[in-house]
Amino acid sequence: MNDKSIAGRRANVLGVHSIDHFALAVPDLEEARRFYTLFGLDVRDGDGALHLYTQGNPHRWGVITQGAGAKRLRYLSFGVYADEIDAFAAHLDACGVTYIDAPAGADAQGIWFSGFDGLPINIRAAVKSTPSEKSHFAFVSALPGQSGAIPNSQAPKVHPRRLSHFAIFTTDVNAAIAYYEKTLGLRLSDKSEPGVAFLHGVHGSDHHLLALVLSDRRGMHHVSWDVGSVMEVGLGGATMARAGYGPNWGVGQHVLGANYFYYVRDPWGSFSEYSADIDFIPHDVEWPSANHAPEDSMFLWGPDPFPEFIQNTEPAEADLP
Repeated sequence: MNDKSIAGRRANVLGVHSIDHFALAVPDLEEARRFYTLFGLDVRDGDGALHLYTQGNPHRWGVITQGAGAKRLRYLSFGVYADEIDAFAAHLDACGVTYIDAPAGADAQGIWFSGFDGLPINIRAAVKSTPSEKSHFAFVSALPGQSGAIPNSQAPKVHPRRLSHFAIFTTDVNAAIAYYEKTLGLRLSDKSEPGVAFLHGVHGSDHHLLALVLSDRRGMHHVSWDVGSVMEVGLGGATMARAGYGPNWGVGQHVLGANYFYYVRDPWGSFSEYSADIDFIPHDVEWPSANHAPEDSMFLWGPDPFPEFIQNTEPAEADLP
């Protein structure tokens, strides 16, 4: 267990520090390559899968494999400090989790168990990949006396800097909050009953590492990627829309988390989000979580989301081939 001598960590509290990576199965890897490359990620081949990186960052954020039928979320992997992995094993024993083998093709490293709604969860010793301070955000387009104009022919490519958070569908938001607080040590940032909740890491993280969205089955709603300005949010979204991806939602600003957003619908009905300037919760701050009315929880400004925005397109486990 950590103590006060270790800077940047909440003392004597066991909890995951990051989402290490996520894993999806999709029906067409080349379609996935086109989507994530245009989105601005560094897409690499390895062991028959696609591995998602961000430009200039050595961390692998996602693994995309070929699957039969509809896209599905295969598992989530969370990172813990190496000196806490044994304590985490004992903690999960005490929680009475159901241990499982690593899914086919996944790295068996760490601890595997069946999470809420049966979602496979992996805990592994890993370097902290979520930030330990609020990410840099640029707001002013140009200094006085200088032009901020960018010709379309010279528009820069948008490259996300890192994964910000991951949003999953769950059959019971409040029960899932309690489960992931107990097993992973996540803490509630904010919620809006019964439909959505946001959980952060105890060792310093964005307003949410994990978001929970109500559905009749588990699945992925969106994966969010951090960029450095509103311009990048809008330009990234416009690039994807012009390439034919959609319907999309944005540009806007959320209430909970306060980040600027643009959600791009992927080829399988879930979303990848460009996100900028999200609230940050340091390791030594007790965040005043609250339950917010629906009209005060989704977005402060921006277009209305289209009706299918909160639609779970993944099959139920019983319907998988």
